[in-house]
Amino acid sequence: MLNPLSTHAGVRRLVTAAGAAPSVLNTQPWRFNVRRREHIELHADPDRRLPATDPRGRSLHISCGAALFNLRLAMRVAGWRPVSWPLPASDGSTLLAAVRPVEASLASPAEHELYGAIKERRTNRHPFSDERLPAQVMEELVRAVRIEGAELVPVGGPASASLLDEVAMADERLASDPEYRAELTHWTGGGGLHCDGVPPYVQGPRPVGDTVPVRSFTWVARETARFETHPQLVVVTTSGDGPQDWLRAGQALQRMLLTATLYGVSASFLNQPLDLRDMRGHTDPRHHRGHPQMIVRLGYGPAVPRAPRRPAPEILSAA
Repeated sequence: MLNPLSTHAGVRRLVTAAGAAPSVLNTQPWRFNVRRREHIELHADPDRRLPATDPRGRSLHISCGAALFNLRLAMRVAGWRPVSWPLPASDGSTLLAAVRPVEASLASPAEHELYGAIKERRTNRHPFSDERLPAQVMEELVRAVRIEGAELVPVGGPASASLLDEVAMADERLASDPEYRAELTHWTGGGGLHCDGVPPYVQGPRPVGDTVPVRSFTWVARETARFETHPQLVVVTTSGDGPQDWLRAGQALQRMLLTATLYGVSASFLNQPLDLRDMRGHTDPRHHRGHPQMIVRLGYGPAVPRAPRRPAPEILSAA
C-alpha cells in the first residue's frame, strides 16, 4: 500500500483530518511538516498561543494532542500503523511530536467508523435534553480515554453542583480581567474571523438563570435559552501535569469525543476554573484521581454548524 507521506494527496488527507480537531477558542495552534517523506512533524504555532489565558501552554498542548490523535487515526485508516513519539516544545522549539508510518494490516471497521466521526464531531454550546447517558455509553467513553493513557472521571450529585458553582465563579472572575476579555474578543468575532476562532453562529445561546453550562461571551449579543437542569459532567485527568501529560490528555479527549459522536452524544467544554488557575500561576496538587485537564459537558443536543477550519495548505509547512 502506498505510503501516505509519498504523495501530496496523501499528506493533504492526513493534515485535513488533523486540522479538524477541537482547540482552545478554535485557535487551531498547529503546523505540520513532512520530513524526507519518512515522518510528519507536529509543531505548535506560537502566533496562535493565548498568552493571557494559557500562560503555561497547557491548552495549546491539549489542542495539538487532539490534532495528533486525528493524524494517527487518518494514517491508520490509510493502511499504516502510526509510530509516534512526543517531543514537547522546550527551549524555543515548536516541535511537539513526530509520526512515522509503518506497514501494517488493514484498518478495522471500528477504526474506519471512528475516522468517519471526525467530520461529524462538533462542539455543541446549545441546550441538551435531560436524557441521561446510558451506563454502557459512559463505560465506552471511559475506555476510550484509558486507551490513550488518561482517566475519565464522571461528576455527579453534589459534586456536579459544586463544580458548576466553581465554573460560574471562575467565569465571572475571568470576565473582569481585561487581558482575558481582549483575547476572547479577538477570537470570537472581533478580528474579522474567516477560518478560525468562535464566530457568533457557533457560540450558542446565553443561559437563563445562574447556571453556567457554557462559556460566557457576555459582551456579545446572543439569544437566551434555558439549558438542562442537571448537566452531565466528566473530567479528563492525567497522572502528571507537564507537557507530555497535556499531549496525552488531548489525544484521550479526541478519542472520547469521536466515540461520543458515534453514539450521538454532544459535548462542550467548561474549562474556566482551569483557565483561571493557569492565569494566576497556581500549580495543581495531584488529586487521587489525577490532575484535571478538561471539564466536559455531555448530553443529547440539536444539530449545530461546524466551526470554521484553516485550509490544509495554511497549516502545512514546506519541508
